[in-house]
Amino acid sequence: MDLSCTEEEEAYRARLRAWLAATLPGLPERPDPLDWPARRAYDCGWQRRLHDAGYADTHWDASPTQRLIFLEETERAGAPYVGANFVGLLHAGPTIAAEGTGAQRARWLPPILRGDEVWCQGFSEPDAGSDLASLRTRAVRDGDAYVVTGQKIWTSHAEVADWCELLVRTDPGAPKHQGITWLAVPMDAPGITVRPLRTLAGSTEFAEVFLDEVRVPVSHRVGEENDGWRVTMVTLSFERGTAFVGEVVACRRLLGELARTARKNGTWDDPVVRRRLGRLSAEFRALWRLTQANVSEAQATGGVPGAGGSVFKLHYSHARQELYDAAAAVLGPDALDLGRDWTLDRLSSLSYTIAAGTSQIQRNIVAERILGLPKGR
Repeated sequence: MDLSCTEEEEAYRARLRAWLAATLPGLPERPDPLDWPARRAYDCGWQRRLHDAGYADTHWDASPTQRLIFLEETERAGAPYVGANFVGLLHAGPTIAAEGTGAQRARWLPPILRGDEVWCQGFSEPDAGSDLASLRTRAVRDGDAYVVTGQKIWTSHAEVADWCELLVRTDPGAPKHQGITWLAVPMDAPGITVRPLRTLAGSTEFAEVFLDEVRVPVSHRVGEENDGWRVTMVTLSFERGTAFVGEVVACRRLLGELARTARKNGTWDDPVVRRRLGRLSAEFRALWRLTQANVSEAQATGGVPGAGGSVFKLHYSHARQELYDAAAAVLGPDALDLGRDWTLDRLSSLSYTIAAGTSQIQRNIVAERILGLPKGR
């Protein structure tokens, strides 16, 4: 497998690197990370800059390798993260690009690319988290619309979103994986109530969403009725396969900062600390190579990441938590300072073995789809 870049891809890297160097110094000051309305405005402003410079479509209208280069270079340069645009750019947008009709792509993709519209993810429910296919939010067909009733939880960015990628049950009598449909729902539709949830770090990036007979046009269905589980697997393959790529680069940069801090405060003299940081360096180097391999595979098979994304997500989730545990050992009492980005990131890292499919679910996927082991009963 060739993990190297072509001359054209390296030329793209050089152009992007030069644009970032010229653009980033002129950006406005970043808002309070816990103020999501302000962050939405900031994140969408950054997305508009990317759009105007010709880089906005990288997440779905470029080769997987080019997408990898974009994420690598923007993270290395310290560019703003996608933030409030996470679901639109890395989940819903790629799914619509891969599975939507021409009219759906024309309606929803340009506003995402311009930073005009923000999406949230309405998948999990109070009794359907890891076992997502047991969801009970129901959609009943009524002419040219679905009438949706139910509840979602941990709905990412619902507080500031314009649209929601929503999973609903359209055939309650079918086996649970066969009666699901993927809908695009406007968040200002009558019958939708959003109740923000505050995380351990104090953020309200998640919410409960209640749907009371919300009418959604059938034209907002992506894929066929009752084929939503297959469409969802496309969404999750993007979420697990490429959505965390920039964070691997961020972790490698953080590891370097951590080593420099350890040298300054004396913890570097502890051989256990040095060995721990060295092992983590090897872990993240290996994850980066795994990412390149997954991207090469996706490029060869049509652009949608495969089950290898679960291997990456499983290993990355634990490595990230270990990184912030190591940071706490290096920082000592300073690790409790909520004014430090590292402290907030450490609190956030606790969710990574749950978000985007728990580690237990990822192990099942690896066992069944990669190793070919039989499904449990």
